[in-house]
Amino acid sequence: MSQIKEFNEYRARMNEVILAKDNLPLKRFFSLDHQMYQEGALDVKTKELLGLVASMVLRCDDCIKYHLGKAHECGVNTEEVYEVFAIANMVGGSICIPHTRRAAEYWEELVERD
Repeated sequence: MSQIKEFNEYRARMNEVILAKDNLPLKRFFSLDHQMYQEGALDVKTKELLGLVASMVLRCDDCIKYHLGKAHECGVNTEEVYEVFAIANMVGGSICIPHTRRAAEYWEELVERD
């Protein structure tokens, strides 16, 4: 199974489990997270790239995969992704390098699917 399919299926399945518990604060948080990436003063593509750089600096591999997938859906190209990688490494330092490697691997799989 591709890592993209595995990630998306796991994320969807676990989100269902979490939201089925009917915990209002968690439901509100998930809703707010979703709303943040909708069109506003910034377009969706820009917001996804911001989410990607923040996720890389915070070193959240699941978040990186999520934002890479969304960025790919928004038409982000490889040159743009690598500029984000560069910014994240500048801001986050060398500790971001392993996450950049995994992000590059995931991005390559996204691009190869096209």
